[in-house]
Amino acid sequence: MALHDHPMWRKPQHHKDLGQPNDHVHWTELFYDLIHVVTIFLLGNYLSENLDVDGFLIFTGLFVALWYAWGELSIFNSIYVSTDIWHRIIMSVMICTVMFMAAAIPAIESKGWTYFALGFAVNRVLLAFLYFRSGRANGTMCPMCAEQIRNFSIFAVIFGSTAFLPKPYCFWVFAAAMVATQVVYMVPGISVLRFPRFFPRQGHMAERFSLLTLIVLGEGFFKLVVTLSEKGIYKVSPDVLFNFVWGGIAMFVMCWLYFDFIGNGKTRDERPATLVKWWLGHLALMLCGVMVGVALAAEVKVGFWEPYPTKYAAIGCFGLAGYIAMLWVLRSVVEHRVASEFGRGDVRLTGIVIAISCFYIVPHVPSVIGNLIWGTALLSQIAIPLFRGWRQFRYE
Repeated sequence: MALHDHPMWRKPQHHKDLGQPNDHVHWTELFYDLIHVVTIFLLGNYLSENLDVDGFLIFTGLFVALWYAWGELSIFNSIYVSTDIWHRIIMSVMICTVMFMAAAIPAIESKGWTYFALGFAVNRVLLAFLYFRSGRANGTMCPMCAEQIRNFSIFAVIFGSTAFLPKPYCFWVFAAAMVATQVVYMVPGISVLRFPRFFPRQGHMAERFSLLTLIVLGEGFFKLVVTLSEKGIYKVSPDVLFNFVWGGIAMFVMCWLYFDFIGNGKTRDERPATLVKWWLGHLALMLCGVMVGVALAAEVKVGFWEPYPTKYAAIGCFGLAGYIAMLWVLRSVVEHRVASEFGRGDVRLTGIVIAISCFYIVPHVPSVIGNLIWGTALLSQIAIPLFRGWRQFRYE
């Protein structure tokens, strides 16, 4: 093998220029995911300590920004197969930018914001540089790369400027810029989706979504275990330990739901609207997954006969309703699954209605009853499709 064909030295290549590109995730991307384990845990801690409207809005904004720092790099890596030494060096610096953003989360409302905004801005600059290298790989800058370079460079300046604006204006400018970044993806006529070469490797992107979903839901286990260990496992009563086990099972079932009905699924077609729904649906699904993980940490704070903490119940019930709703939305854009024949819209609607109703019941009943109702909303999403499938299996 000539050195110019070796992964360490090979120039970035568009996946459509390769015969049969590998859809599997490269180890540099997996390492990039590691820092998001920390960011999601710190975001969960922030939400736990700020369970009010302002705290939830800041949590949501931070999650979206960090998700885009992950997602837009994943799109690049799905479009271009890039593994050479310069790509690895740039990826290592991008990891450091996310490290700064993560470390800033606990102090985000004070001096931490400067570090978060500057980290995000540098992350955008590096992403623009990745498109620059890829665009010039064949000697001529492609129009799609040129547009991405321009967009990311302009927005990097805007995001960086918010580090020096007074509060709360810095938050509003940052949020407006985040919305604007998505306009260049989604509005017909100006969207980069109009370029045929912007289309990613679907198998690779589907695997990226699945891996981050595992990380997001896995944080629910992390929160449960850390909360109980801090409280002292030897100090709690048996009913708290039962709640602890139930919390772990609930997170497992949420993973089960995703991977049976959505996980690793490619889109049904290549229309821009389908790709946008695939993208935004996963964003909302993972946000709701973090909410549920934070809510379940309260399982080890109450026994059977105490009411479940109302603020935790709010993010748990509406988070579960949103999670189920996004499974419903994503079902309409991914390729056909046999499981979806049994987990139809009536099942999803049932779960959503029970989860929302649970929020209004929880303050008036012991937590064991609240858990039973919430658990019915969740387990119905698996139990009903399994029962329907078993009936057909038995008949066959």
